[in-house]
Amino acid sequence: MPEITLRQLRYFSVLSKALQYRNAARQLGISQPSLSLQIAALEKALDTRLIERRRSGLILTPAGRDTALQAEKILQDVERLSQTAGASGAQLEGTLRLGSSPTIGPYLLPRVLRRLHQSFPDLKLVIRDAPPRELTEDLLAGRHDLILTQLPVPRDDIRHTFLFREPLSLAVARDHPLAGQKRVKTADLAGENLLSLNPSYTLSRQVSHLSAASGANLREDFEGTSLDALRQMVSLGMGVTLLPALYVGSEVKRGEGDVAVIPMQPVLYRQAGLAWRRSSGSPPAFLKLADFIRSVAEQEFSDQVIL
Repeated sequence: MPEITLRQLRYFSVLSKALQYRNAARQLGISQPSLSLQIAALEKALDTRLIERRRSGLILTPAGRDTALQAEKILQDVERLSQTAGASGAQLEGTLRLGSSPTIGPYLLPRVLRRLHQSFPDLKLVIRDAPPRELTEDLLAGRHDLILTQLPVPRDDIRHTFLFREPLSLAVARDHPLAGQKRVKTADLAGENLLSLNPSYTLSRQVSHLSAASGANLREDFEGTSLDALRQMVSLGMGVTLLPALYVGSEVKRGEGDVAVIPMQPVLYRQAGLAWRRSSGSPPAFLKLADFIRSVAEQEFSDQVIL
């Protein structure tokens, strides 16, 4: 009887949720032909069909539904077993794969990593940046152990722990009428062109809500792919936007930058946190890493974040 492998079960588990070879292959970081071969091998090992192709996509056979449930349980058991070794207990060691939002990680992690290496030299962090939506997909596919992202993450199969709140300020061009104000109220934005990141970022939802509340015009024809891109568009007079405090502290020199940054009244915040698959439980290493990040944020960014 052909051998059933964990790889086959993991690939089939992702495919059973995506119900599209292309999406499943992208989540797994492999080609569609490679995924098809692994699924075919699993069907041969089980001597049964697991999926049926339809014009509207894939559907699971009855055997496929049962196999998906069993595969998920097996993978959860294996993950729990793997969490007992490596990075756990009183020390952080081994390897952790961390996905990171590009609107948070670059402005926080360099300080964290420097101190982390000094305190836990046996820990290796493999860090990869991606938009929050992609981070979540890759986390569930097993490509990350945990992710640094903006909260909330509205998924029942993901757990998280809060790290800090980060104020959001309004960025305007230097010659904008609001540039000289000490505070900006929501009502001041009526009629303004409001720029946002693309919808894969959680921050874009906050900008959209601000637009609706203030009567500003949300410029859907100009969606930034990064905070730098947003800032550059603002500096050219294309509109105004919200920028997080860590980014402002790192990339915008007060009084000298290409944009003016003004606090909002009342203050707007976003929340940052670490998130992981619910099937992982609450690994001590994840919680300890979260405590460490909070400690660094408190010591090095006390004027930019709120714990």
